[in-house]
Amino acid sequence: MRAVVFDAYGQQPLVRSVPEPDCPAGAVVVAVRATGVCRSDWHAWRGHDPVSLPHVPGHELAGEVVRVGEGVTRVAVGDRVTVPFVCGCGVCELCRSGDAQVCPDQYQPGFSGPGSFAEQVMVPAADTNVVRLPDDLGFVEAAALGCRFATAFRAVQAHGRIRPGQWLAVFGCGGVGLSAVAVGRALGARVVAVDVSPSALEQATRLGSEAAVDAGDLEAAVEQVRAVTGGGAHVGIDAIGSPLVAAASVRSLRRRGRHVQVGLLLGKDAVTALPMDRVVAHELEVLGSHGMAAVDYPAMLDLVARGILDPRALVGRVIGLDEAGAALAAMDRPGPPGLTVVEI
Repeated sequence: MRAVVFDAYGQQPLVRSVPEPDCPAGAVVVAVRATGVCRSDWHAWRGHDPVSLPHVPGHELAGEVVRVGEGVTRVAVGDRVTVPFVCGCGVCELCRSGDAQVCPDQYQPGFSGPGSFAEQVMVPAADTNVVRLPDDLGFVEAAALGCRFATAFRAVQAHGRIRPGQWLAVFGCGGVGLSAVAVGRALGARVVAVDVSPSALEQATRLGSEAAVDAGDLEAAVEQVRAVTGGGAHVGIDAIGSPLVAAASVRSLRRRGRHVQVGLLLGKDAVTALPMDRVVAHELEVLGSHGMAAVDYPAMLDLVARGILDPRALVGRVIGLDEAGAALAAMDRPGPPGLTVVEI
């Protein structure tokens, strides 16, 4: 089959022929129809999140099941499906309780093994991890619901516990940040978007953000967020993955507010200083968000089916597999707003 492969960190990913994936017991093989190009893939390509080399990236996928392993009972050949970027083992206590996104024996396509920048990809523990797609949801739209959108949905809804009329401050309006803006508005929040890119802020405004704040000066941006929100946001999200941005999100909160860390903090940034004096004095919550388990997808898909959430509005461009490697490498620098989806 054809797949995008890189042999060394930072080396230009190229399309070449690789063996089709095996289909072990409990797994399925999915023919990939669309897959997102995500900054998490860029972290792996750059070596910030080490993977085995040579490597096939990609983890935001939608497609059709073409092979089913022994013991699979809930999934059949021909099913239109997507999967969370974190696939649980299906048997541990966390998976059984519905928290597969933090399974200690998790498998991540595109990180633990070959990913979805390919014509086919293997998904383990299919009965736990596979999500059937509504018939009227296209593959491009379904791929747009992958890592960034699902993570943003759970960050805003489950961790942020946002309520109608509350303020949500989104720091960083890339794919996950714009997803958070859209989810916040769908749940009735008032949203303030913070970014250095005028085009990203324009896109956030189109998605329903009430206010757009230039993040060129983070100290000034924090004060502007606090002014716009009448004393601070109820929920703040770092959708980039930066120590300075995470601290700014915390400082932008009102008393008893909630900061949700969505952007990856890796390497030297993994140990991050936050204004803990404010966390204690204002009784703030600091939470991490690591994707969303398959069992939680129905609530998100219901909002999509009812037209309250429109994943297509987040798609900036659709490209082919031959362009995917260049699109991944281009994440070294700021790009156009919205999600890039590879159609296969």
